[in-house]
Amino acid sequence: MTRQLWAATRALLVLTVLLGVAYPLGMTALALAMPDRATGSLVMIDGRPAGSVLLGQATVEPQWFRARPSVSDYSGETSGGSNWGPSAAELSADLAARAADLRAVNPLAPAGPIPADALTTSASGLDPHISPAYAAWQAPRVAAARGMTVEQVQRLIDANMTSGELGFLGADRVNVTTLNAALATLGR
Repeated sequence: MTRQLWAATRALLVLTVLLGVAYPLGMTALALAMPDRATGSLVMIDGRPAGSVLLGQATVEPQWFRARPSVSDYSGETSGGSNWGPSAAELSADLAARAADLRAVNPLAPAGPIPADALTTSASGLDPHISPAYAAWQAPRVAAARGMTVEQVQRLIDANMTSGELGFLGADRVNVTTLNAALATLGR
């Protein structure tokens, strides 16, 4: 019995030191090494947090780029996708409604198909990224609302575009939060 008690006490002490001291100190050191990431990767405008590069935001005003549709309205508490299968009637109706809405608010957009990520929700419902095609599709509306040329807006899109991981894994993407923050700093 004493031997088992001593073994349990040793395990308790070792785990207390590892999980109660070493792990928290290690995570604190890691956070100090990457302060931007440790604080939520915030986007600051005029010294105030305007969002996070990790999360999308719902915008409906014409002078801002829209992120992908979100089933959860970008709420972290209820994040998730619609989970409708490709044969679901609800999905077809939802896509048709989104297409009609996008055409109505983007009358200057190029004719032809709407980029797929403009119509489909992301799996998390919080994704801040859109395709360069969707950003370019919205550029005429944003340019007109801001009194800019489409070329000026396209340069901002290009400046906020990132390549796939390691330069070749995944598609190019545009972070809508940083793109809209860049537009906000132009307006000052």
